[in-house]
Amino acid sequence: MSYSVTWAAERLNKNEQNKLQEDGLDVFKDLPELIKKPFSEIDKSYYMYFKYAGLTVQKPQDKGLFMMRVKIPGGVITVAQGDHLAQIGRDYGHGDIDLTTRQAVQYHWIPFEKLVDIFAGIEAVGLTTAGAEGDITRNVIDNPLAGIDPNELFDTRPTVLAVNQRFQGNRDYSNLPRKMKISINTNIFNAGNAEINDLALIPAVKTIDGQAVQGFNVKIGGGLGMKPYLGLASNIFVTADQVPDLAEVVVQLYRDNGYRRSRGKARLKFLIQDWGIAKFEAKIREQLPDLQTAGQSLVKGWTNGTALGLHPQKQAGYYYVGVSIPAGRLKADQFQAFVDLARQYGRDELRFDHSQNLIIPWIKAVDLPAVKAAAIFKDFSYQPQKLIDFGTTCTGAEYCNLANAHTKEIFKPLLAQLDAKFQFEQPPHITLTGCGNGCAHRSIADIGIEGIHAKTAAGDRVEAYKLSVGGSLLKGGHFNELLKGKFTKDQLPGAVGAILQDYQAHQAAGETFYTYFSRLDLAHFQTLLDDHLASLNPEEVIV
Repeated sequence: MSYSVTWAAERLNKNEQNKLQEDGLDVFKDLPELIKKPFSEIDKSYYMYFKYAGLTVQKPQDKGLFMMRVKIPGGVITVAQGDHLAQIGRDYGHGDIDLTTRQAVQYHWIPFEKLVDIFAGIEAVGLTTAGAEGDITRNVIDNPLAGIDPNELFDTRPTVLAVNQRFQGNRDYSNLPRKMKISINTNIFNAGNAEINDLALIPAVKTIDGQAVQGFNVKIGGGLGMKPYLGLASNIFVTADQVPDLAEVVVQLYRDNGYRRSRGKARLKFLIQDWGIAKFEAKIREQLPDLQTAGQSLVKGWTNGTALGLHPQKQAGYYYVGVSIPAGRLKADQFQAFVDLARQYGRDELRFDHSQNLIIPWIKAVDLPAVKAAAIFKDFSYQPQKLIDFGTTCTGAEYCNLANAHTKEIFKPLLAQLDAKFQFEQPPHITLTGCGNGCAHRSIADIGIEGIHAKTAAGDRVEAYKLSVGGSLLKGGHFNELLKGKFTKDQLPGAVGAILQDYQAHQAAGETFYTYFSRLDLAHFQTLLDDHLASLNPEEVIV
């Protein structure tokens, strides 16, 4: 550690006090001795350290089982890595693999006593769990199609790897106030979901000494959670080779100035809101005085970071197939089938997007009929046309200690019921999250569903859900807006269906849900829910 802790004398939360005693990355040093003990002997104050190893204690917390996340910068893996990830699911994950909204994979049921062996296997194929969770720089995300994208300014994969290398295992930046999320992307349709990241690099061009230079404009201070904020545009332009230095200065400023008294206000977004973007930028320029002012942004739309369907790459004669993985969960053997497809017809890689789906690139045109005929596509779609293809959901109360309600178990049946009733040229993006932390990106969905605790009119406690509408990251972003009303899982099809019915009946030709939302007002959607609530049996109404 080459920096000085300047906050030790401040009023700190318990996690911060513990981090002054031991670095979070020491968990890997501690584990060989820890696993010799029964898990019941591990003090709960140590649970935060497990997160630095990509581990969250799974509920019930006394069983010594974990959710484990593997860190995959830019969401690109080799076939050999895919084989190993499938094997982890078979051996330890009860046969399941979950895809995340940050281009990574995660598992449940990972046993405490096997952690050292599991980590050794992951490291042997060139992957890691270090920093997949914890108060540290998280998985650096990229355009899911970087390097093969007809709509990108240039290939961002080298930049993503350079930034990851700057921070991976670096103890100068392993004690942050909370997590730090970085997005790097030159797709002109904002494939990196810039505005919901702490630091985001977006495609731009700048005239310097009479030459048009390609690079990035910079947004800072975005994030979701209980109090979401959209990232703010700075007046900074950087070239690809300057990005690691810029990222390091931003993370350093956050480390030394971020709030450590309350974890609820510890994210960078709160520091940016208090300081203002101009002050934060001035602090950056104190260390990087030669940075250019912002260039011309080339962002002109938003894909939600998805890459579904069968499409040509920018390399002539090659295609990629983006596969919908409903609710982001698939069996390890199903994942293996995709790995085998990539082995046979691709070029030694698979990819993950930002909506819990996977991508097989580098398919030759001559091989397209064989790929489309693969048996695995009887279970998964490469022709996105349904609500289920565009939906995302978090882990929920099945395993998560924070969730108020279940998610994955009800999401597929819910959207299957809605898909049987409605058809859309451009299906709305629906998310289901188990609490207010926003892991499924509820705030930027067309229709966001959030789990809450509630009671029936008779006073019985139930899991319930509330709805929000109108989220988007177009033109800088708009978080969706909450509607009044609470619904049980059995009432959700009617509640969401009331909104979809109105959209289907009244949308203009080719009109997206967000455009439809924007030309109306929130009161219109509230009336739809009020009418639905009035149709319910009074005894079934959630209060």
